[in-house]
Amino acid sequence: MKIAIAQINPTIGDLPGNAQKILETAQQAAAEDARLLLTPELSLCGYPPRDLLLNPTFVEAMNIALQQLARDLPPKLAVLVGTVEENTKAHITGGKTLFNSTALLEEGKVKQIFHKRLLPTYDVFDEHRYFESGLQANYFTLDNLDIGVTICEDLWNDEEFWGKRSYAVNPIADLAILGVDLIVNLSASPYSVGKQHFREAMLRHSAVRFQQPVIYANQVGGNDDLIFDGRSFALNRQGEVMCRAHGFEIDLVMVEFDEVQRDLQLSSIAPEYESEDEEIWQALVLGVKDYARKCRFSKVVLGLSGGIDSALVAAIATAALGKENVLGVLMPSPYSSEHSVSDALALGENLGIKTDILRIGELMQGFDNSLAEMFTGTEFGIAEENIQSRIRGNLLMAIANKFGYLLLSTGNKSEMAVGYCTLYGDMNGGLAVISDVPKTRVYSLCDWLNRNGEIIPQNILTKAPSAELKPGQVDQDSLPAYEILDDILQRLIHNYQSAAQIVAAGHDPTIVDRVIQMVARAEFKRRQAPPGLKITDRAFGTGWRMPIASNWVGVKKAYQTVNVTAPTFVQ
Repeated sequence: MKIAIAQINPTIGDLPGNAQKILETAQQAAAEDARLLLTPELSLCGYPPRDLLLNPTFVEAMNIALQQLARDLPPKLAVLVGTVEENTKAHITGGKTLFNSTALLEEGKVKQIFHKRLLPTYDVFDEHRYFESGLQANYFTLDNLDIGVTICEDLWNDEEFWGKRSYAVNPIADLAILGVDLIVNLSASPYSVGKQHFREAMLRHSAVRFQQPVIYANQVGGNDDLIFDGRSFALNRQGEVMCRAHGFEIDLVMVEFDEVQRDLQLSSIAPEYESEDEEIWQALVLGVKDYARKCRFSKVVLGLSGGIDSALVAAIATAALGKENVLGVLMPSPYSSEHSVSDALALGENLGIKTDILRIGELMQGFDNSLAEMFTGTEFGIAEENIQSRIRGNLLMAIANKFGYLLLSTGNKSEMAVGYCTLYGDMNGGLAVISDVPKTRVYSLCDWLNRNGEIIPQNILTKAPSAELKPGQVDQDSLPAYEILDDILQRLIHNYQSAAQIVAAGHDPTIVDRVIQMVARAEFKRRQAPPGLKITDRAFGTGWRMPIASNWVGVKKAYQTVNVTAPTFVQ
């Protein structure tokens, strides 16, 4: 039996468009003699649909679209489609009104419906808000082959692999007991750095443990802050990769199940990425491309400061949308160095994008004049520095409004973490492209980008980073060296280490305490930031749920004594 994996890029809520993508892929699969086609989790509506699921009209329209899709599909092809189904017993049991489901479509009909059993409610996932858990193992028979069906999280509960169980049941073990021939999984698993290696290791363990071949179909594309990397794959009973789809792009891959050997046969295997930097670059390019496209923008604008952050964002935007669709605006002040302008212009020339210069000296003087009486008797400080950033933010928003551009903000994760950014200034924008990329990784990505020739001008890579809001200013006037800061932030935010643990790792206690306080106090800024593309397992986005009004930072002794174990990898 030839089985096809449809690695599609749905747009959330676009039921006709998503159904058409499934139909076109099914026609292609049928032309290649596939008998079964797999599509990702909730492929009909796109993942995650969030509170669209609370709208009965949306749910009803999804059911209508599913029935029509069943009628339109090639008659000799069976297709598994991600959808939702009403929980008709909810009024009796008090449960949720919907199931996260997979429908088996064949011969013009919806033949069977299978429900997701394990519902994640952590990080970016909130499925208990919408769904009821399925209660039974799911499988169907196709041409004398018993095929077990699982949906995303159903794979993520092998107590031998994890050393614990997060849920009461293990759907893979239940299917193995039933003696199915093959297990398929329909997923919408968001990207984070290094996650594919983890997925394959986890499924390899299950395949070997239960002697079950597994096929994993993952969604691809960007939806708001989440990026889905695809990289669907299949493992034989020995846990060996038999096929792998390409990362960060639409793909259709075939794998054959040999009924004599009762196992999957070797097929095409897309290569792995050579480095984390290459992988992250592909993710960010896809994230920008899809966010712009799905929000109906064709052009973007950003401020070019001559610094490394805006340089990286400009390069990403150019790769995502084409040089003709990117505008870089230089806004030098009297404090801007000559190389800031020349470096930004050199970057624009390297990328081939249009650049414009708007000098802000007169605007700064106008603000100074307006505030002179009120500010009498005070010293020049942060308020005056931030005016420059807010002037630039206003100019960029005016350009975006006037021409219908998407404004990209350029702040990195290190800055967002400690609040080294200006509300209504450099934080202005519709998408924060690198807000989950630490400063040290920004440098690493730019070095990788220049591996075959200069794209980011060398002076941008070597000069001391600076906001240039006052004479001679550099970032390290206000922050620890980025190598130190990023290691502290990694330990605090990702590894959930206490202050005592971070100090024990070799960091200065005074610096650690200061960074912890800065992170806590910057929450009000992060709450007002544009959505940012998630590339790590702990981003300042959907999965970050910290209070703004909190006095926890003052409870210093608790940080020093509590020993918190970092959560395990999430799907």
